[in-house]
Amino acid sequence: MIHGKEGRKFGRKKGQRKAFLKGLAGNLIKRGRIETTEARAKAIRPFVERLVSTAKKQTLADFRNLLAKLDKSSAEKLYFEIAPKYSKRAGGFLRITKTDSFRKRDGGKIAVIEFV
Repeated sequence: MIHGKEGRKFGRKKGQRKAFLKGLAGNLIKRGRIETTEARAKAIRPFVERLVSTAKKQTLADFRNLLAKLDKSSAEKLYFEIAPKYSKRAGGFLRITKTDSFRKRDGGKIAVIEFV
């Protein structure tokens, strides 16, 4: 039996992978839209959507949870600017658009992930 195969590993150990996703999510929140590989975009989408759902509740405990998962500037932007826009929306806060370009060094497919 094969257990524990959920999620992408990106050739990193758990701590490195966690920091990697935290950095990608922070950049997405700060910029509103980033261009990255399809695999990375698909990996951060559920992570960021969960954070937006948490931020929508607008409680102090949820803000502290955001601070634990993101850096301070990203958490503040998400809590005070982005989440109130989506207060009426049930889900689907992010859009992944596949492009027809490839990364030059390894041929990775490029995608754009942005807030709807």
